[in-house]
Amino acid sequence: MASALPETPETPETPETPETEKKPTAVELLQLAGLFLKLGFTAFGGPAAHIAMLEDEVVERRSWLSRQHFLDLVGATNLIPGPNSTEMVMHVGYERAGLVGQVIAAVCFIGPAALLTGLLAWVYVEFGTVPALEPFLAGIKPAVLVVILGAVWKLGKKAVKGWQLVVIGVAVMIAMVLGVWELWALLAGGVLGMVWLVWARSRGSKGGGEGDKRHTAVLLPFLPNLPNLPNLPHINVLAPIGQQLANAPSLWEIGWFFLRTGAVLYGSGYVLIAFIEQDLVQRYGWLTQAQLLDAIAIGQFTPGPVLTTATFIGYVLAGVPGAVVATLAIFLPSFVFVLILNPIVPRLRNSVWASAFLDAVNVAALGLMVVVTVGLAQGSLVSWWSWVIVLLTAVGTFYFKLNSAWIILGGAVLGFLFSLLG
Repeated sequence: MASALPETPETPETPETPETEKKPTAVELLQLAGLFLKLGFTAFGGPAAHIAMLEDEVVERRSWLSRQHFLDLVGATNLIPGPNSTEMVMHVGYERAGLVGQVIAAVCFIGPAALLTGLLAWVYVEFGTVPALEPFLAGIKPAVLVVILGAVWKLGKKAVKGWQLVVIGVAVMIAMVLGVWELWALLAGGVLGMVWLVWARSRGSKGGGEGDKRHTAVLLPFLPNLPNLPNLPHINVLAPIGQQLANAPSLWEIGWFFLRTGAVLYGSGYVLIAFIEQDLVQRYGWLTQAQLLDAIAIGQFTPGPVLTTATFIGYVLAGVPGAVVATLAIFLPSFVFVLILNPIVPRLRNSVWASAFLDAVNVAALGLMVVVTVGLAQGSLVSWWSWVIVLLTAVGTFYFKLNSAWIILGGAVLGFLFSLLG
């Protein structure tokens, strides 16, 4: 059915005119707010689940977008940094009601998760040292490892399409182990892998995977600028200040870290963990390894985007202002990218280079996630029952395919039960 649709639909749900010229009605804005508040409170299960729920709501139930245009948006979103499902929400808001719609969709989808995460952060700061909470968190930490591994497995089945991509992923892992900064490792894996894959495919090799032929070169104009990011004040200013102030960063430092991280975050929301572990834990010392695991664990209790983990960390570092700054900073780049990308999506078509970059950067991101997960495991698998929790939650994740929220809840219950055994 989708193949019968025109490549650049001119139906009301996929207009050719710039969406910023639209004057949305109050009814349209209320419809957007209602839909994305509902999804904001119920969208558990990660980006793939979020996009599936979104497709059901805006294509199947409401016919706001054609299926072909929805697929075009998904393909284009995979080419830019940031959380894919949140960016798809922003795309739908923009398509439906222009810039105002994009703002409403983003706030209503991110807001519930940010508020719930902020509330849990307050509880953690106020009562986190109370013994009654420690058994639950101790059981959640091993379960978090399984959730991350589950995400790596699911992403890997799509990302690893041939032996060349395996080599790229392993090379990034080796670079991380040797101490290369994760941003350089990610960019090098993406750019060098792209060149290699394009060369191999031009010689008729299919080992790197054929890629999605809908991908386009929209990413390429940004590539020359990306390597300059580490030369910004992050390198010369934040490192010494972080070392001097230990666990007392300023709001500017918190905002800058999450802003530049949101601008280069490829692969999955879980890749945020790699940046936090390498910078906030290892380089600046703003967080401890235990606090990072707690942040990930508490973030899993909430629906919506995984990146609201930034809300928790911002609150731990600087209270309510820190939570607000971190949340706005981590999502602002995605908002800008969508605003730039959406009007040109109808013209996006084939690009060998963009497809190759996407393939390479995805396996590079998976390599980052694997290395960080191993590091986190060293700090959480410290008892025999923590290994039992890993095994049980792994069965729930990989065999029964339970929602990650149930996995985290199960880890909390198991941690409490094992604590009763002494």
